[in-house]
Amino acid sequence: MPELQNGSRTNPQQQAARFMHASLVVVWLGTAVVSALDYLGLSGLNHEGARLLDQGGIGDARWQALLIWSGLLADLALGLALLLRPGRAIYLSALLLMTAMTVIGTALQPTLWLHPLGPLLKNLPIAAMLWFLLQTDSSSNRLES
Repeated sequence: MPELQNGSRTNPQQQAARFMHASLVVVWLGTAVVSALDYLGLSGLNHEGARLLDQGGIGDARWQALLIWSGLLADLALGLALLLRPGRAIYLSALLLMTAMTVIGTALQPTLWLHPLGPLLKNLPIAAMLWFLLQTDSSSNRLES
């Protein structure tokens, strides 16, 4: 049964927004954790992030570390912001960061668009979710609980 809000049922659009929002929190926080585990050699992927950067022409380990940790910290900050302070500004920030990372990923490894698991292709529905949340968020700071 849909959650009650002020004595009435939550409409399907609100339910969808909550589910999308929760999914995006998991994506950003999960990506930060997975990136850290991969960088530390604990993911079982043998430093996949560094390998992708190397294949994209960034072979210096210091630059690789800087880029991986910058992306990891950006993902962590955005995931925490989505969790703790959701709202239009955060959705827009997430959309802009995801767009920037997609452009950078495309520049470094355009073949990722053709990868069977779709690491860049998945950004299209994420962009659609962020756009939906940006357009439907009626509050300036928080989704209603």
